[in-house]
This record gives sequence, structure tokens and C-alpha cells, in this order.
Amino acid sequence: MNENRPLSVKTRTAPFAAWSPSIHYAQYQTLSPCRFPVRRLYDFELLYVCHGEMATTMNGQRYLLSAGQLIFLPCGVYHQNEIVSAPEAKLMGIHFDFFSDVTIQKEEDLIVPEEEMEWDKLAAEAVTGTDRGLAFSADPIYSPSVECVQAMEQLIHEFARRSLGYELVCKGLMLEILAQLLRSQMARRITGVSEHGERVKRLAERMDAAPAEDWSGRRIAAELQMSVDHAAKLFRRIIGVPPGEFLRSIRHREACRMLRDTDWTIEEVGAHVGYSDIHYFSRLFSANEGISPRAYRKLSRIL
Repeated sequence: MNENRPLSVKTRTAPFAAWSPSIHYAQYQTLSPCRFPVRRLYDFELLYVCHGEMATTMNGQRYLLSAGQLIFLPCGVYHQNEIVSAPEAKLMGIHFDFFSDVTIQKEEDLIVPEEEMEWDKLAAEAVTGTDRGLAFSADPIYSPSVECVQAMEQLIHEFARRSLGYELVCKGLMLEILAQLLRSQMARRITGVSEHGERVKRLAERMDAAPAEDWSGRRIAAELQMSVDHAAKLFRRIIGVPPGEFLRSIRHREACRMLRDTDWTIEEVGAHVGYSDIHYFSRLFSANEGISPRAYRKLSRIL
């Protein structure tokens, strides 16, 4: 593989609610030992090893996968797959995009032709922060959960049958698969940083249990016994989002629950999730939900 050839990575920062994947290809493959040509993709591929072994060379590194492991192949990046087990290996392969932003009419459209790559045709990889954060391609090898593998199997079944509404089912299953992979990635990060990871995880659990408390940057730093800057960076590395964003998401979740399940006033709900100023709470809620707290409560009770 010529490592001097340029690599292309196209990303798009977007909240989870904006993810809307479409499936371009999904099937089982049973393959004898072989080495495939070097290639680049216009979309993304998940390759899961059901049994046997395979290897992928990408970005100057050779990854060896055995049964129960999965590799995430990003768009625009040179890679080469190889079946290394005899007499065969059985794989599950799923080609997809994150935002339904790629048009694939036939299987050949998945592969970038060597003579020319059209940047506008590349799918964008979803990332959850301003840096690569929890990007799937940051650490491409996964050991997916049983639930994740079952969702992949069901997706392949739906894609093959193409019953009425299969696109909707496949989209939902793909979102579940991506969520499961993100969770396993986060768990791996926590394990990888040992003592600090456990401390951050316990702190995040306390924030989740008591979101109305004053979780300022200074307090978080004091809890972790480190500087404000280092505490914020470590929290983001372990949890995947900055402390402030994490806290706002919890407060919003709890505010939604209270608006649905209690008769507290809007001001009381805001105070219970840490916002003493009703106007500030209403602005934040509307920015997150798209409607005011009062409208959300009314709608939830109609439905």
C-alpha cells in the first residue's frame, strides 16, 4: 500500500438528533483466504467477523480481527482487507452514511475510482464535538455487544427482504448500532485511563443524580483534585462532551420529565433543575426543544 497517497477525511459536527443514516449495502459474506485490492470508499462500512480471521491495513497500521470483532472503515481513506483464516471467514458487511447525504445506485458507486475522487460525493462522518471527540474512526476496532450484533443481523435481514417500510426499520437499527458502538467506545476510554476514569465516571453519576447543584468548573476541578483546565479536558476525554454540555443535557432531560409528570409551575421546574431565573430557563429550554416549557407540557398531555 502506498502510504504517500493523500488521505481524505470529511467530518460534520452534529447532535445525535440530526443523525439520519441510510443503508447502501448489507449482507453476509463467506470468503476464502485472499487479499483484496487497496481501495477507498465514498461511504462507511462496518465489517464484523462472525467466524474466522481477517486483517485490514489502514493508515500505516495492520489490524488483525478475530471472531466477535468489528472494524469501522471511514470514507476517503485508503485501506486493504485480507482474509487470513482457512478454509474461510464469515463476515457481516454494512455500508451506510450518517446523514443520507450519499446517492448510491449500484455497488460500484461505493468505491472511489483511482483516477479521480469527487470530494462532494464523499459521505461525512458524524462527530459530536468541535474536535474528533467520539469519532468512530478515531479507534476503529470494536468488540460489539450481543445486542449490537443482533441489531446488525436484523438489519441485514430487513435489507435483504425489502418489505414495506424496510428503510425506516433499517434507519432505526443503524442508529441503535451506532449508539451501542459509541457506548462501548466510551467504556473503553474509561477503562483506559484507570483511576482518573473511575473518578470522572463517579463524578458524572453524581451530577446526573443532583443536576440542580452548582457544578461549576471550580467545583469539578476541586472534586477531581486538578486544575480547572485539566479537569475540563479530562472530563471531555472520558465522557465525550464538556462538563457544561453534559450538565445542560441532564437538566433538560429532568425538566422534560417534570413538565410531563408533575403539576409544578414553570418557575418551580426551572428551580428544581438548577435555574433560578425563569426567563433564562425558558430560553434554554426553547433552544433545546424548539418550543417553550409551557407548550411542551401542553403537547405532552395531549399526546
